[in-house]
Amino acid sequence: MEKRKGVLLDRNGAVRTALDDLDLPDWDFHVVSTIEEANRALGIRCPLVGLVAFTSPQSWSARELESLLARHDVEWIAILGRELLRNQTFGPMVLRSFHDFHTLPLDRDRLIMTLGHAHGKALICKSIVEQEDDIGRYGMTGRSPKMVQLYRQLDKILTVNAPVLIGGESGTGKELVARAIHHHSERANAPFITMNCGAIAPNLIQSELFGHERGAFTGANQRKIGNIEAANQGVLFLDEIGDLPFDLQANLLRFLQEKTIVRVGSTARMRVDVRVIAATHVDLGRAVAEGRFREDLFYRLNVLHIKVPPLRERAQDIALLVTTIFNENRHQKSPQVKGFSSEALHAMCEYPWPGNVRELINRVQHAMIMTESKLISAADLGIPSPDLEGGTNPTLNEVRSTVEKDVIVSSLNKYQNNVSEVARQLGVSRVTLYRMIDRLKIIL
Repeated sequence: MEKRKGVLLDRNGAVRTALDDLDLPDWDFHVVSTIEEANRALGIRCPLVGLVAFTSPQSWSARELESLLARHDVEWIAILGRELLRNQTFGPMVLRSFHDFHTLPLDRDRLIMTLGHAHGKALICKSIVEQEDDIGRYGMTGRSPKMVQLYRQLDKILTVNAPVLIGGESGTGKELVARAIHHHSERANAPFITMNCGAIAPNLIQSELFGHERGAFTGANQRKIGNIEAANQGVLFLDEIGDLPFDLQANLLRFLQEKTIVRVGSTARMRVDVRVIAATHVDLGRAVAEGRFREDLFYRLNVLHIKVPPLRERAQDIALLVTTIFNENRHQKSPQVKGFSSEALHAMCEYPWPGNVRELINRVQHAMIMTESKLISAADLGIPSPDLEGGTNPTLNEVRSTVEKDVIVSSLNKYQNNVSEVARQLGVSRVTLYRMIDRLKIIL
């Protein structure tokens, strides 16, 4: 039978000697004397259980030790004298950061039981992590019907080179979808160039897209390669395409039709091979009807259309998402945090998530760092806690209205009641925003 692997962090070797005297035939402990060596050993040996020997509360740097305990998926056991547990700061740290503790002198039967329990728990955690490989596809998390439908659309899109238009609310992960298309296509080894059309000054967008020659305009001190040219053989991702100025939309249309570009200040036409993926949180069909977006460009971009579902339409994916977020950020959580309470999971499934996955990631990361409990609660996440005992619960519409009102009021305050700017930030028309302000009884 193969021995179980463990690591022992022991500065003076006293616990190592005691451990050798116990003769544990099922265990093979690698002994190290520094935290740096422990980190190295964990990376090489991949043990499931670790022991840390303490002779005083100051045996190890608290900061380095907490980093070690939080970084590796290992169940840790503290080996220490009973008197250390009575220390007002050290005792709580042990209870918070370690799976268990064992007081000196070592007791063979008791230690075997403690080690076995820790190893069993680590195996369960490891199996859960391995199962997470089947929680989604294309680097995305989710097995809800909405996500399965998205995966099926991607299956068809990957093998062609036609333009793709990705729609969806802010925070749903449109860029993640674009990167998945690139990464799993025949262009995977070529560049993936991103450009946010709403984050560049209008007078610079043409230069950013097509590049410019030296001396083309004041300040053009040298030739600049544009994003389209930089993406040659690969993918150009145009985020927030709905914010592209109307007068520049014709230039982009010409490129899509002719597959050639001309740098600003030049007359030479260059042929480029680029797949264009565009994304927007606004309704481009409505923008076309309102005269804010060219109809011919819309049809050129919208050859293949994908809509990324909002989080509220795939609530059954939330448990998978928070587990993934938790594991990916395990290295920066508070040491005592073990997971989420059932109340928090229930609350997250009922919360409407106006900021979608981006908001979920933000709230979970904040709670992992700031909570003082072992299990993250709804209060830690800053969302309403449901009444689990069957009392009067607010309806989903009531919760959504409350959240919508908070978001709109916050945005109005931020942009000093500039309704046009708030509407742009929230991805709705001014008319829709005014209707919401009236419905929610918000005073301007």
